[in-house]
Amino acid sequence: MAHIHLEDGSFSLFFVLVWWAAAIILVGIAIYLIRAEKKPDRRKITLAAFCTAAAFAIFQVSIPIFGGVHLNLTPLIGILAGPAAGSLVVLIINILSSAIGHGGWGLIGANTLVNIVEVVVGYSCFRLLKSTIPAFLPRAGIATIAGLLCGNIAMILIIVISGVQGVNQSPGQILAGLSLIAAVNMGVAVIEAFITGLIVAYIGKVRPDLLGEEK
Repeated sequence: MAHIHLEDGSFSLFFVLVWWAAAIILVGIAIYLIRAEKKPDRRKITLAAFCTAAAFAIFQVSIPIFGGVHLNLTPLIGILAGPAAGSLVVLIINILSSAIGHGGWGLIGANTLVNIVEVVVGYSCFRLLKSTIPAFLPRAGIATIAGLLCGNIAMILIIVISGVQGVNQSPGQILAGLSLIAAVNMGVAVIEAFITGLIVAYIGKVRPDLLGEEK
């Protein structure tokens, strides 16, 4: 997974506002797309609520590797709830996580951006691979790997562009450290891909309509 585990004050106020503004714009687009639907899909609303609760719970479970990593199920959120509702889901999760001390309040915007990337890429890959990889498990697994990889890239770019206040390192040194963290994250992403694949495969077997597909 990708998540910026920094406290408030790590980014300058300027970049805190920049990432918040970018996140608000994307969330605003998501809200517009949802409201533009002539008839709201109640199944998507239910799935979005379920994803919010499940992802928030698993988000708080830390795996004691390299200081602690965790799953976040953002590609699964994208696959089940779609990119628009999924964007709202990750915003809510980041707000609730900050409320219990998992990341700073000022970093909600940046973390929401990272997670939206994972949601959108996961959803898009799952849909685009349908004709070439019809089986649910490998398709969801690949979509998860792709989503989390792009999320890690987004995380690295945000931190390198913003800089970390109080850290006497060059951008190159920061990039080297973040690359190591991203490598660890991608190792955990393999586990998340397998779990996501199993979940999607089961749903696809019993209720393929929830994935927007037919038996």
